[in-house]
Order: sequence, then C-alpha cells, then structure tokens
Amino acid sequence: MFQGTVALSLDAKGRIAIPAKHRDVLAPDGAPLVLTAHPHRCIAVYPQTVWEPMRKRISELPGLDPTAATLKRLLVGYAQEEELDSAGRVTIAPSLRKWAELEKQLWLVGQGAHCELWSDSGWQKQQEAMLGLAINGLPDGFEGLAL
Repeated sequence: MFQGTVALSLDAKGRIAIPAKHRDVLAPDGAPLVLTAHPHRCIAVYPQTVWEPMRKRISELPGLDPTAATLKRLLVGYAQEEELDSAGRVTIAPSLRKWAELEKQLWLVGQGAHCELWSDSGWQKQQEAMLGLAINGLPDGFEGLAL
C-alpha cells in the first residue's frame, strides 16, 4: 500500500532513490518495477505483479478505436521494466523524463496499489486543483465520505 508524498531528487544519471519503506512493496525479492507514462503528465510506478494484469487488459482493448489505441500507445508504449540497484535507486528512461517534464526536484505520491512521480511544477498544479475542489464540489462517490 502506497500512501503519502515524498520529495525526491533526480541525479545526473536520471535516477531516483526509492524510499526504503516502499522498496520491498515495489520490487519484492528483487523483481523489476514498471514505470509508464500517465495521461496526466506524470509517471505511474507499479510493482510488476500489479502492472501485469493491467497491461493484459489494456492490450486487449480494440486497436481500431482511436481513444483506446491512443491510451494503449501511451500506457504500454512507454512502459519500462526497471530494477532497483544496490542503493535502492531506479533509472527513469529519458522518454519518460521528457513526458513528465522531470527536472531535479520531483515528488513521489502514493496512490494505493501504485505511486506517481510528478515534476515539481506538475505537483504544484495538482495541489492547486485540490484546492479547487472546495469551489467546484466533490466528484461522485465522495460526497458521503467522512474525514
């Protein structure tokens, strides 16, 4: 289970250090993790065991449907299997760094079964959108949630 937000730094080789508390869940027993482009211009980071059934479902979408084909190209086309090195670092492919506009400062954001990697500016925009919920109202299904 991934929750919380952590500030990370991208090194000169395009690597980030995954926090120790997430390593065993993201890459159990040294299994690769999967990074892929997310439609919101961030990077989704999945344990391989979570990604595989999703990839199968995505791959089964109709290739002649323009929206499905576009999402398939994005999600499967950008997917990269990566292993953590001995220091718990993972390399983010240049194509993914470009997609998410990652620079030195980035954010790892827990989303339950996976994490997202956001550029600093992208994460700031998301926080502004969160503040907008008070003005625009909550999406369906959240109105009865007690905090």
